[in-house]
Amino acid sequence: MAEYVLGIDQSTQGTKALLFDAEGKLLCRTDLPHQQMIDEKGWVEHDPEEIYRNTISAVKLLVEKAGIDKGEIRALGISNQRETALVWDRVSGHPVYNAVVWQCARGAAICEKIAAQGKAELIRSHTGLSLSPYFSAAKIAWVLQNVKGAAEKADKGELCCGTVDSWLVYKLTKGTVFRTDYSNASRTQMFNIKKLEWDEEICGLFRIPVHCLAEVTDSNGFYGETDFEGFLNHPIPIRGVIGDSHGALFGQGCLEKGMTKATYGTGSSVMMNIGECPVFSNRVVTSLAWGMDGKVSYVLEGNINYTGAVITWMKDDLNLIQSAAETEGLARQANPLDATYLVPAFSGLGAPYWDSEAKAVFCGMSRTTKRAELVKAGLESIAYQITDVIVAMEKESGIEIGELRVDGGPTKNKYLMQFQSDMAEIPVQIPPDEELSGIGAAYIAGLAEGIYHKTELFGGVERRSFVPSMTRENRNRKYEGWKMCVSKALTK
Repeated sequence: MAEYVLGIDQSTQGTKALLFDAEGKLLCRTDLPHQQMIDEKGWVEHDPEEIYRNTISAVKLLVEKAGIDKGEIRALGISNQRETALVWDRVSGHPVYNAVVWQCARGAAICEKIAAQGKAELIRSHTGLSLSPYFSAAKIAWVLQNVKGAAEKADKGELCCGTVDSWLVYKLTKGTVFRTDYSNASRTQMFNIKKLEWDEEICGLFRIPVHCLAEVTDSNGFYGETDFEGFLNHPIPIRGVIGDSHGALFGQGCLEKGMTKATYGTGSSVMMNIGECPVFSNRVVTSLAWGMDGKVSYVLEGNINYTGAVITWMKDDLNLIQSAAETEGLARQANPLDATYLVPAFSGLGAPYWDSEAKAVFCGMSRTTKRAELVKAGLESIAYQITDVIVAMEKESGIEIGELRVDGGPTKNKYLMQFQSDMAEIPVQIPPDEELSGIGAAYIAGLAEGIYHKTELFGGVERRSFVPSMTRENRNRKYEGWKMCVSKALTK
């Protein structure tokens, strides 16, 4: 009898359903997008019910497409967009408001009020996160303060306040389980990452009752069972729940202290496993990687606003290229002595600079700088920014990074990957599969159910490798030029 594991990757743009065999090989995937609701203020929302409906539909489409016996599916793992916040009625299961998406800064005034009370450092020292509307707490607080009757219902314990993973678990188990995992809890800005519990003092600052928050469970814990609204012949256990970036870290096999991955997307997440003891930093944030079998691991993480989005900007706004694929050839054609840099601070600079007022700049251009040189500068800005975070992580943690495991669409660009290796001065390793978040969640579930074994899952992965080839003198000259240009973009 065959054995299969399901993975659901519920991301910002849509929901993926993934099917894995008994060896952990990805067999099939289906995708369903959901509506992006953005108003004139730039506030971003999703419909929680649409996300749930798409989750059910994606699984049905996946099984039909794969042509398997659905009775042979053994377990489910879920990865999810982080920080996005939902509030729903504990009895009916109906949302009291749309999901407030991680990109949405509507909670800024709430954070400013807390900062004015002098509580920002308390929050950072307890949660590892700088006070920001980016995280879930301010989003949930906004819903409770702005939806009529929500605060009163929350005080009575009649509401559930959670993240997308806890919403899906609640719905998939017909309202019987309200749990989240350590990785998602650590990104809410309400979880004390040293005590490993909801922080009552911080919840009080945001006026969010602790009894409305989910039970926190190991990432490979038991999250109830689901039959996907009767689609399966029998319920299967939900045995893996993890935030998407953390799922990618696990899927990359970064299971030991010092192992580091970078996800190249619209922006980028650089994440370093720092083991069982937290390291607190002002340059990068500290979170929980996951909880497994009663033990937690910590991470340092740096988020960059514009990486893959730089390529989109060069294509859609500057008309320098017609497709992302052109960037590699143009970068190779460019004059290697051209000293043009782009600092893409279109919405400020994130880690490790944290300057929301920084402005984008091209600098170092000469009269001979042309299209190819501008494209090369844009492409190289991606690697420079990721190198900045890697350097910061090494300094903050005292751990030397031996290699960088990478994923995401831009990793297909050989020029970029070689330049990344040269700037970071470490090997860059690319896995054969791209769906690392969903892979991580499915692997966690399969391991928990005894279907998989770590040695077999991670031992035989054949990664494409790029190793440093640039001279130290040339590398240092280029990187010093980058840092000089960044100084021109910064406002503080």
